Amino acid sequence: MNSMPRRRFLQTTLTSGVTAAALARSSSARQTNPSDPLYIAAYDTESPACLGACKQIVEMHKRHDMPATFFIVGKTLQANPKEYRKLFDNPLFEIASHTYSHRMLRDNPFCGSEISLEDKKIEIFEGKKIVEDVFERPCMGIRPGCGFDNGFRKAKDVLGLCEEAGYLYTSSLLWGPDYSLPTLLNEPFTYAEDGFPNLWELPGHGWHENLLKNNNKMGPKRITLWPPAMPEAIPDGYITTPKEEFDINKIFFDKTLNEQKTYISLIWHPWSLHRFDPDMKMLDLTFSYIRKNKFTPATYADLYQKLA
Repeated sequence: MNSMPRRRFLQTTLTSGVTAAALARSSSARQTNPSDPLYIAAYDTESPACLGACKQIVEMHKRHDMPATFFIVGKTLQANPKEYRKLFDNPLFEIASHTYSHRMLRDNPFCGSEISLEDKKIEIFEGKKIVEDVFERPCMGIRPGCGFDNGFRKAKDVLGLCEEAGYLYTSSLLWGPDYSLPTLLNEPFTYAEDGFPNLWELPGHGWHENLLKNNNKMGPKRITLWPPAMPEAIPDGYITTPKEEFDINKIFFDKTLNEQKTYISLIWHPWSLHRFDPDMKMLDLTFSYIRKNKFTPATYADLYQKLA
């Protein structure tokens, strides 16, 4: 099946299925306004430690009836396909690709150099195939390992592979200017300027929470922009409690509402969330806040449908 018929097939099937699921979730929680920003809980599920963490995370989502997108590395899914299928086989959850093995599709100053074109094809195609084989449903999107400060702009080789594989969106813009943090509240856009008008970029926002806690043991690094674009969201040091983490997240939530953004989605990692906060108190605070304010809980698939 070539890329364009596959794309049309996915768009047709998902328009009825995904959007209906989103509306059902919204109506079960409260009456929502179409102008309310979407809130998308999303997780970069990338290591063996994520499986145990996801069990705690999923329970919190069920408690709050909160949808989520799990971007999962193909090799991580291959290692425990039955467990992840059982855990995520729920209408609340979208499963998307986090590539096959988390290798770099572009140069990243913190995570390493880009791989060859042949290896990029493996990362892009195999990650999607494994998700679809395990969950028996379309994999709409891909988030590359670590992400980039310019998304996939001018990366025509990667964009061509993503379109050929049948992805409808990428989520690759995950850093502020010059690889600074926090990531700004960037809005969705297409890669029309690069020749791919049907491929959407759906950026992530805020901090890579593992770096906010020094869970990668990188130590002090130049990671904030000077002068900072959002000084109010830069703490004096590493955070130490779930409440401190929520308070930083709330800055992004409130800015999303005040500036009438399309959506907000923070960059989270199950292994890091669990190491810092095994009881998931931060998620409990976050989801309670989202339900009390003018957000529509959603997935990246729902956001794509809203745009497309």
